[in-house]
Amino acid sequence: MKVSSLSMRLGLTVSLMGAGLVLLLATLAYLALTHELAKLARKGLESKMEQIQHSLSQGLNASGIRARPHSLMDLVIGHDNFYLTIVGTAPDNSVLLSAGAKPQEPLLTDFTPRETLGYLNWADSDGNQVLSASSLMRLASGERVRVLLSLDRRDDQALLSAYLRATVIALPMLLILIGMGAWWLVQRGLAPLKQFSRVAAKVTTQDLTHRLSVDNLPHELGELAQGFNVMLDRLDAGVQQLSQFSDDLAHELRAPLTNLMGKAQVTLSRERPPEAYKAVLESNTEELERLARIVSDMLFLAQVSHPAARASFTAVSLTAEANRVMDLFALSAEDKQLTLTLSGEAQVHGDRLMIQRALSNLLSNAIRHSPSGAHISLLVEAYDNNVSLSVSNPGSGIEAQHLPYLFERFYRVDSSRARTEGGTGLGLAIVRSIMTLHQGQADVRSLPGGFTLFRLVFPQV
Repeated sequence: MKVSSLSMRLGLTVSLMGAGLVLLLATLAYLALTHELAKLARKGLESKMEQIQHSLSQGLNASGIRARPHSLMDLVIGHDNFYLTIVGTAPDNSVLLSAGAKPQEPLLTDFTPRETLGYLNWADSDGNQVLSASSLMRLASGERVRVLLSLDRRDDQALLSAYLRATVIALPMLLILIGMGAWWLVQRGLAPLKQFSRVAAKVTTQDLTHRLSVDNLPHELGELAQGFNVMLDRLDAGVQQLSQFSDDLAHELRAPLTNLMGKAQVTLSRERPPEAYKAVLESNTEELERLARIVSDMLFLAQVSHPAARASFTAVSLTAEANRVMDLFALSAEDKQLTLTLSGEAQVHGDRLMIQRALSNLLSNAIRHSPSGAHISLLVEAYDNNVSLSVSNPGSGIEAQHLPYLFERFYRVDSSRARTEGGTGLGLAIVRSIMTLHQGQADVRSLPGGFTLFRLVFPQV
C-alpha cells in the first residue's frame, strides 16, 4: 500500500524502527538473562562441589561415607533443588550416598569419569531443565569416588517464563506508545511546512509580495525557506519586468499603428490623385519597416535570453570581429568624415555573430551621435580576469540621470529624435542581453559636452 502523506510515512517509519529496536532489546535482555542464570547455576554447582571435596578429604573413606553421611547431607539438605549421588569406583559401582528425590543413576552412563568437573544439561520426566556436574574425587584414604551433583533449574525457568509473559503483555502497549509518540513528534517537526503551504496558496501573478519567515525554523527548513523566498523574488522581478515590457511594447507599437490607420483613413475619406496615394503608401511602408525591425529585435532578444544559445560558443578574436564591423560601417563613417581606429588584441569564448551584433549596435550609435570630422576609437584590452572592448566617441554626451537606464528596453534619452532616425529603442537592451548570455556585462561612461564610452566586458578565456 502506497502512503501519500509524508507525516504518515515518517510516523510509520519511526514506529517500525522503534518496534524493531524494542524487539531487539527484549531479545537481547532475554538472552542476557538466560546466560546469567546459566552462569549462576554453574557457579553454584562449582561451589557445592568444592565443599563436597573438602568434606571428603576430612578423614572419610568409602565405608565412612555410608556410616557417617551427615557432613555431606548437610550440604544439600535444605536446598530442594540440589541432588547428590556418590558412587564408588569399585567394579560394582555401588552407590555410597544418595540425597534428594530425583534419581540420578541413569546419568552415570552419560559422564566419563575424570578428575576435572564436567557438566550436562538434561530434562526430567516433567520437562524441567536440570544441570548436572560430575567429577572424580580422592578420599583421605587415597580411594577415589565419583560425585554427581544436580541442580533443578525450575526456578530459573519460572523466572524466564515470567519475563516472557511480562514482555508479551507490555510489548503491544509499548508499541502503541511508540507509535503515538512518533506521530506527535512528526506532526510537531512538520508543523513549519504548513507555513509553506499557506504562503504558496496566497501567491498569484498579481500578488508576489508574500514571503516565508525564516525565524525559529530548523536549519534544513530555514535553507529551504530562503531558497523559496529567493525564487519568489526572481519571479516577482520577472513578472514586473514582463509587465513593464508589455506596457512599453504596447506603447511602441501603438504609435506606428495609429499613424498607419490615421493616414489610411484620411486618404480614403475622399478621392485623391495617384501621387497622393503613392506618397501615403511610401510613408506607410516606412512605418511597416519600423514595425518589422521592432518584431525582429524582439525575436532576437527572446533567442538571446534562452540558455541554449550558449551551445554554439567558440573561441572568438575580438580584434578580428571589430575589424569586420568597422568594414561594414566604413561608408557611414566616410559620409560624416569620421575616423575609425582599432587597437589591442584578445580572444574570448562566445558566439561570433552575437558579438558582431552587440558591437554593431554600439558603433552605429557612436557614428550617429558623433559630430562630422570626429574620431571614434575602438580599444581591446585584457586586465585582471576580464577582456574588454570599448567604443568611445566625442559628442554632446549623455546626462548622468540617464546612464542607469540606457540598457533598458525602449528607453530613449530623446524620444522624438530617436523615432525620427528610425531607432527601435532595443539596441542597447540587445547589447546587455548578449553580454549577460556571455556571463559578462555592458557599461557606459559619459561626460556631457565631452565624450561617451561604451564597454563590453567578457570573462577571460
